[in-house]
Amino acid sequence: MPLPKVVTHQDRLLSVNINESHEFPGSEPGSTIIPLFLDRENGVWVLYGKFEPGTTLPPHFHTGTVHFFTTKGQWNYVEYPEDPQTAGSYLYEPGGSVHTFSVPADATEAAEGFMVVYGANVIFSEGEFQSVRDAGAIEEGILAAARKAGIPVPLYIRPKGGAEFSAG
Repeated sequence: MPLPKVVTHQDRLLSVNINESHEFPGSEPGSTIIPLFLDRENGVWVLYGKFEPGTTLPPHFHTGTVHFFTTKGQWNYVEYPEDPQTAGSYLYEPGGSVHTFSVPADATEAAEGFMVVYGANVIFSEGEFQSVRDAGAIEEGILAAARKAGIPVPLYIRPKGGAEFSAG
């Protein structure tokens, strides 16, 4: 079999370096995110997150799966204190799960990690619905933060998306 013909041409590799990116405010105080890939249409978001000691995110329900690789520090889910995630830990979270992310207040450094999320996080406060966090909401928040700070739109990968008729 011969080498396939290129179907999707790329002039350059689609690559983002977190060391050359700007951190944006996360959903809660003490957290920042760097967008890497935001696909509104398919509901996929890839972020690099940083969470300062003492940061706790509200409980959230996952509509899809999550892959989280911890690169620095330590964190855990309040519901699973016996399973701390430390640098080098890879965590798979099934859709339909509920978690409360927490970094110990006495941690010596921020927890950091790379996450790939499918679907949305449905956020709760005191047991009641608060909001939905998905690729679109994250992108809107990042764009608003960039405008407010007077900085350029950050570099991240965003599929073109949209539906159209084939050339026919």
